[in-house]
Amino acid sequence: MSELSVKSKTLIDQENQFGAHNYHPLDVVCSRGEGVFLYDVDGNKYMDFLAAYSAVNQGHNHPYIAEAMVRQIRKLTLTSRAFRNDAFPPLLEKLCKLTGFDKALMMNSGAEAVETAIKAIRKWAYDVKGVEYPKAEIIVADGNFHGRTTTIVGFSTDPDSSGGFGPFTPGFKIVPYGDLSAAERAITPNTAAIFMEPIQGEGGVVIPPEGFLRGLRDIADKNHCLLVLDEIQSGLGRTGKMFAFEYEGIRPDGVTIGKALSGGFYPISAFIASKEVMDVFTPGVHGSTYGGNPLACAVASSALDVLTEEKLIQRSAELGVHLEQRLRGMKTDRVEEIRAKGLWAGVQLKVSAGKARPYCYQLKDRGMLCKDTHEQTIRLAPPLVITKEQIDWAADQMEAVLQ
Repeated sequence: MSELSVKSKTLIDQENQFGAHNYHPLDVVCSRGEGVFLYDVDGNKYMDFLAAYSAVNQGHNHPYIAEAMVRQIRKLTLTSRAFRNDAFPPLLEKLCKLTGFDKALMMNSGAEAVETAIKAIRKWAYDVKGVEYPKAEIIVADGNFHGRTTTIVGFSTDPDSSGGFGPFTPGFKIVPYGDLSAAERAITPNTAAIFMEPIQGEGGVVIPPEGFLRGLRDIADKNHCLLVLDEIQSGLGRTGKMFAFEYEGIRPDGVTIGKALSGGFYPISAFIASKEVMDVFTPGVHGSTYGGNPLACAVASSALDVLTEEKLIQRSAELGVHLEQRLRGMKTDRVEEIRAKGLWAGVQLKVSAGKARPYCYQLKDRGMLCKDTHEQTIRLAPPLVITKEQIDWAADQMEAVLQ
């Protein structure tokens, strides 16, 4: 690990003294971003291979999104939903027509989108399916990551997420990820929905067996319950499709999205769903002061434009093949497994290779930023504006540190 400059060390010490220690970031202090690159306070340049967990799929500081944000800032930033604004309806229509869902409910963070989905699922169970109140159950997967609110961490199997935060909200049944038989056995008359990630990002880009999502769709249909998917990280182009579920040719009843919806500029998320599901919401039962604010809507609208007009989803599919080939071709005996879909990969290290974090520091010193997860996995998720030549450079750095 390279020695920190005085400037970086001063800022890190300041953060450690006055901030809660709820994260363990790499010791690089960023001050500027452009495209696939980040620059630290000392002017050092890094290729970003995390993309803020897919929030900057469009690249850092995209000028089109920046201009849209500045234009809206000068006009109107917030009304609350007590009044209407002229940026909200066009975004709703654009989002629904682009994704094929009937209706959208806008929130701010990804966790809020998940909480919204949970509320919609439960209310649908009581109002539409006729489950006895309050007995609705939601089937989730082990190894999941859906956010950090107390309800969400209550059905996490990660002790770091859930430890010390109980008591937790009941009504969730956890089954092994990728196990259709277990999901089917968990069904009861009180089952409201199956709620899962199509690919577990925080888990280390864990991809379920082929046919898993189709199987979940069949189980939900047979048992009159919903299938709702969390595409906050996997959606909006990351996997080479608009949504990861498209690889299996299915249609869920609802989807949570966020991160790339913001282009990395301003928090905005959404729950998008069929009319049948969304119509359980009536005035006063759910909301957010900032949800659907005009500034967020202007940012999201331009972020979606960049994804489509610059063909970033197609780019992710094409360059994702190249990234996977380069990773699989690395000359190293330290890698247990490569998991990849689009411009998203998990490099699973052998236990004998040691933990992933030291390798991330070695990559940082070579000018490449990525993040470890679950001790043995290096996650790779560059902005979708990356070039083939930049992927080749990054793959060379990976191979060098893993030799």
